[in-house]
Amino acid sequence: MELTVSPIRSNRINYFQTQKSRVTYFRTNQLSKDTVSFTGYYGDGQPVKKLYWLVSGKNNPDYDFWAESHMWQAGDKRWLYAYPNDLLKRTPTETINTIMTLTGQGQIPANVVSPQIRGDRWGRYATYIEVNPRAIAQYDNGRVSDGLMQTLKLMTAIPPSSNYSPNCVVLSQLYPTPWGDGTTQDGGLYRVDLHRGISKNLTSRGLDHKMGDDEQVRAFNELAHLMGFKTGFRMPISSGQIKIKGRDFSWQHDEKAYIDACVWAIELGFDAIYFDSAKHIVDMDGYCGLAFIGEKCYPRSDYPEMGLTAGTHWGRPENIESVKWESDSQSWARDYAAGPEVSNDNDYGELSFEDRLNRLNSCLFGYNSRENKIPAYLQMNDIFPLSPYTNTHELMEYAKELSSPGAWSECERHWDGIFRTDDAARWYTTEVYKKFEAAM
Repeated sequence: MELTVSPIRSNRINYFQTQKSRVTYFRTNQLSKDTVSFTGYYGDGQPVKKLYWLVSGKNNPDYDFWAESHMWQAGDKRWLYAYPNDLLKRTPTETINTIMTLTGQGQIPANVVSPQIRGDRWGRYATYIEVNPRAIAQYDNGRVSDGLMQTLKLMTAIPPSSNYSPNCVVLSQLYPTPWGDGTTQDGGLYRVDLHRGISKNLTSRGLDHKMGDDEQVRAFNELAHLMGFKTGFRMPISSGQIKIKGRDFSWQHDEKAYIDACVWAIELGFDAIYFDSAKHIVDMDGYCGLAFIGEKCYPRSDYPEMGLTAGTHWGRPENIESVKWESDSQSWARDYAAGPEVSNDNDYGELSFEDRLNRLNSCLFGYNSRENKIPAYLQMNDIFPLSPYTNTHELMEYAKELSSPGAWSECERHWDGIFRTDDAARWYTTEVYKKFEAAM
């Protein structure tokens, strides 16, 4: 659900604060007094510099010659060509050095802004790529952590935005799950406990008492923006899937707390929120003015009236002519469009490589006029094939630790096990890169 109301983040935050006040004002009679206190971002003004100093003991990055030898270049766009399990084993210092090398930075920039592509309504044209941080996190003696840093490592090998259409990386999780968060006993990512901070699946244990959780999130977003990505996160919207500090959630009483959680995420630097699922929204009065991505949203007037900017639908991505028809039929709408999927969070891994490539081709090139490209949706499995012993939906439901022989540590064995590393998987990722390059 895309939150690009203003190209300047501070203005965007003010917008959301205004909308929060509107909702609260117009629905005062329906709301109980909310005891949750919203404070917003209070961390370091240069979180990337702080992060780099903490992990490296240096102020300025080193040039990464390894990255130079593993680089895929398409015009002025660059990313790494390397196995995902190898990327996940790199150190935080190496990863930040890689990001600075890919982006041509000789020093850590003091102020990083989100890439400005397509203005305020970029989400209507974007390609969304969901990455599950818990699946690629560090697994160690029953604990799960460092999902943000592991996601950054993987993102160095994801094609960045083109100059025409943004690529938005959507995290499957930001806030804690109600039970077992930060452990292998964690519940599904379709449930969330708000106002308990950031999920421990995401933050780094090595930074405890050195860098705040919110600072780590801000550093993640700024590094992602530097690489040329928009960023977002998944947010459940059904009341039965939400808790507030451990207690049951009620839309009648806790609407403000929910809005505050969304506002906080924007202050932490996210550009988009993917509500799961916007098809469940029936009360439009509760969502005035916010712009969101929504799952299973047809190209119909209800959704843009609620402020949605982009949605998925039950189209036919295996048929590019069908997607072109969808593109033409929505060409009049510049604030909202519904687009195709390669796969979604309910993917059980049954699609062949050929079918995924065909769907990706439709997602990236399904238009008769480039000005009318509609949004598209991918999972990390659509770029880096997962192990045949798991699938996207299972990893959303469970904190599943895999193991492959030959690695030294528990987490390295997990990283070797979570992705396919055979020649067929390598061929597939290469073909994916070729399609993204052609789209650039």
